[in-house]
Amino acid sequence: MERRIIEVGKITEAVRNLCQEANTQLPPDVIAKLKQASLKEESSLGKEVFSQLLENAEISSQSKIPLCQDTGLVVVFVELGQEINLIGGSFYDAINEGVRQGYKQGYLRNSVLSCPLERENTNDNTPAIIHTEITSGDKLKITIVPKGGGSENSSGMCMLTPADGIRGIKQFVLQQIESAGANPCPPIIVGIGIGGNFEKVAFLAKKALLREIGEPNKNRSYAELEEELLCEINNLGIGPQGLGGRITALAVHIEAYPCHIASLPVAVNIQCHASRHKEIIF
Repeated sequence: MERRIIEVGKITEAVRNLCQEANTQLPPDVIAKLKQASLKEESSLGKEVFSQLLENAEISSQSKIPLCQDTGLVVVFVELGQEINLIGGSFYDAINEGVRQGYKQGYLRNSVLSCPLERENTNDNTPAIIHTEITSGDKLKITIVPKGGGSENSSGMCMLTPADGIRGIKQFVLQQIESAGANPCPPIIVGIGIGGNFEKVAFLAKKALLREIGEPNKNRSYAELEEELLCEINNLGIGPQGLGGRITALAVHIEAYPCHIASLPVAVNIQCHASRHKEIIF
């Protein structure tokens, strides 16, 4: 069977464009959810915040300027079909070159440091964080997620015991949201990972943020838990931009994975109202 060939220069070009588009255009599902939430918000101040967020999104899209001054560390989700041959250079180098070009040409803020302790900026927003999944077939899907520092810093994970159960999961999630307060720029989207192990559960929480906003988990039990948590989070009263109100979160998304009999890993990855992500399929 003849394998499909993709030249990595095309990947660089695509990533360059996606970086700029993701930072200036909110996805339609996010815009729709913000409009829906603005109608449910009971606080007059909260309603004004929603009005400003929607106006900001419109200005950003029309003027091609960033939605937020924090244009994020670029997280890349790759689904690579095993029937594909990549030619012309390193796949990861091609992605990072796309990020480099996209942030330079788009005049986007460079937020990546070469060393966490020495704090020296790389001046081109690379390297990106790249997650690669090998899939069947001959398709290549690349999703770009510019992740801001405020929402990321408000995230966390915990190795619960099986005895903690659903009650323990809820308690951890609510504590995480309450302690974050206004820092992640609510209204937020809450990605939750359950299961796997120490590193897998954090990945699940971040991947949960890619789901179309408000789309329930296909497993009924997890879908019900998403609804319960969304209700309890919004009852905290943090509200839009932390100014009080009914809507603290727009959605809760859970992703789960099998785990060890002695463990119950849980992770929370928070996304701010500017849920920026763009994808391309080759």
